[in-house]
Amino acid sequence: MEPVCAIELRNITKRFGDVVANDRINLCLQRGEILSLLGENGSGKTTLMNMLSGIYYPDEGEILVGGKPVSITSPREAFHYGIGMIHQHYKLVDVFTAAENIVLGLDEGGKLDMKATNARVREICEKYGFDIDPSQKVYDMSVSQKQTVEIIKVLYRGADILILDEPTAVLTPQETDKLFSVMQNMRNDGKAIVIITHKLHEVMAISDKVAVLRKGQYIGTVNTSETNPQALTEMMVGHSVTLNIDCPHYDNPQPRLTVSGLSCFDDEGIKRLDDVSFTAMGGEILGIAGISGSGQRELLECIAGLHPISSGSIMYTPEGTAPANLVGKTPMQIRKAGVAMAFVPEDRLGMGLVGSMGMTGNMMLRSWRKGKGIFVNRKDPNELAMQIWKDLEVVTPSTDFPVRRMSGGNVQKVLVGREIASSPSVLMTAYAVRGLDINTSYTIYNLLTQQKMQGVAVVYVGEDLDVLLELCDRILVLCGGKVSGIVDAASSSKEELGLLMTHIGGKEAK
Repeated sequence: MEPVCAIELRNITKRFGDVVANDRINLCLQRGEILSLLGENGSGKTTLMNMLSGIYYPDEGEILVGGKPVSITSPREAFHYGIGMIHQHYKLVDVFTAAENIVLGLDEGGKLDMKATNARVREICEKYGFDIDPSQKVYDMSVSQKQTVEIIKVLYRGADILILDEPTAVLTPQETDKLFSVMQNMRNDGKAIVIITHKLHEVMAISDKVAVLRKGQYIGTVNTSETNPQALTEMMVGHSVTLNIDCPHYDNPQPRLTVSGLSCFDDEGIKRLDDVSFTAMGGEILGIAGISGSGQRELLECIAGLHPISSGSIMYTPEGTAPANLVGKTPMQIRKAGVAMAFVPEDRLGMGLVGSMGMTGNMMLRSWRKGKGIFVNRKDPNELAMQIWKDLEVVTPSTDFPVRRMSGGNVQKVLVGREIASSPSVLMTAYAVRGLDINTSYTIYNLLTQQKMQGVAVVYVGEDLDVLLELCDRILVLCGGKVSGIVDAASSSKEELGLLMTHIGGKEAK
């Protein structure tokens, strides 16, 4: 007799208008098991998990918890059945302590006893290996500590079925190892865990089984010990995909961008960059690594003329002409000089794209000034939109379909594709593959390498250290707004980068 599934999905279907996000999905999750959920962007992973956590309700099919059919109509009801989801973007109140955030919204019956709450939080921490002070304010916490609070929050509410959405996206290798250790302790305690991730090496390291979705349909579940990254990728995509990132050598790299003593402050007067200096060479990819919030965003925005600079210089050297200081120039002047920035922030539609426009309209944002008279030329932008639609396999009914109605990954394809197509001599990309499936990610890696081999200076801000080491020629590491090291990617390691990201040890090689 087979053991009863902790969670079982039977013929789950979810539609949004004419789009079928999940098509008759069947899935089983056992207690004491870590299941990785894989699939390309738009394959329906998050939609499926949102139905388990009470955010969406299935149009067809049924959900069984412990072998019994249930109706989950809200996150509160999901907790009633022991299901808790840890989302990629944390929902915490900065001015509250860890313990206050953990009990926020709970009916504890009568007056809240914070002493008992702190004791219960410490008990959970000791049981599973968390490292958190219940009385610490959230605004004083690192990203991994905030994530810890979110996980403890669902455990405190009695969840024994946990869903983690991209949990390692902004963690250092050391923090990832610590999270995996905690997840293994929870699994050993009988918890059932689902992890949504695009990082195949993490899938192989932490999961017991892997379930694959493709275009809203369930492809199958395999034992992790009986598969490999290549086979999983072929299940996701439906055909063979090469998982190698080429890093060819450019024969004669030339200085394109020289940043010296760059410092800047935010609107509240907090120093975000402190005396940052480096040179980006034409014909190389310079990686930028660092824990989230270490100044990566401000660095690229300063270079692009979008953030005020308090001190320092940014010298741009076009091929065959004298250097020019970009400080004090407008973003339009900087772009005309040949510096392009493909910035993909967490709010993908907050910068660079207009959500109500389609792909063609968003291509025109870069070319509308070229038109003569009162009429705008739509022919060239439409050709570019069609090219990006085809090359990056953007999932959209047409090039006029509003980008805000596309999945996050497809929005990214439109933005990154447009910036690469602008033929800059310095191309800056921030989180260009964040949330993208592995097939599209490798397409973008190859596009960046093509730009490098054409003599473009590529600045790549990324989160995946394995990719940074494989894709880049050199890697600059930021910690707290300062440069803690510049290393040669070919001779460095994840562990060294992780230590530099936390400002501990490591050598500096320029």
